[in-house]
Amino acid sequence: MSLTLHFHPLASFCWKPLIAFYENGTPFRPVIVDLGDEQSRAAFLKVSPTGKMPALRDDARDRTVLESTIVIEYLTAYYPGPVELVPADIDLAIKVRQADRFYDFYVQHPMQKIVGDRLRPKEQTDPFGVEEARAQLRNSYAIIEDEMAGRTWAAGESFTMADCAASPALFYANKVEPFGDKFPAVKRYHDRLLARPSFARVIEEAGPYFKFFPYNNG
Repeated sequence: MSLTLHFHPLASFCWKPLIAFYENGTPFRPVIVDLGDEQSRAAFLKVSPTGKMPALRDDARDRTVLESTIVIEYLTAYYPGPVELVPADIDLAIKVRQADRFYDFYVQHPMQKIVGDRLRPKEQTDPFGVEEARAQLRNSYAIIEDEMAGRTWAAGESFTMADCAASPALFYANKVEPFGDKFPAVKRYHDRLLARPSFARVIEEAGPYFKFFPYNNG
């Protein structure tokens, strides 16, 4: 099999390419990385020297592709399927890429700040930084609320790479800064994502690892 994806089932940025693979039924070999295991870590560092996941290895083309967005772009270019995750139309593609960056930078990153703080020793936490992250999430929810009032998916009426980004971002953000009743359009969009078979499969496969997520540690 040409494609090998190195990832961890709990990592939010790894969910993005997994959704893309499942959307188009693209065959690949999954390799779960355990950075706490010396052998697994050493093997992965040969693929991704930065130690960052996900990493895609394409033996047929002798290429290693890093970063979740670039992995999806690569799949779209060289292993396309029936779901056009990055539109061929340049204006639509820019819209999709912009939404992808929004969910990564303004939902995923502040969410990860909150999660990361929960994993710190108590004397080394950053309450000010966490509150900044929460404020960023609430602001992002307000932006999404306005946008999704008239859309089915993140960039319009078709499921795209932007929705691959939004799925893990909103799933985990809702765990640390719940939508509540103030953002009904965000919640409806989140529900549509949860019902998408590709995303439902990713969540199911991550199930055994959710015990490691710090749900209630602060």
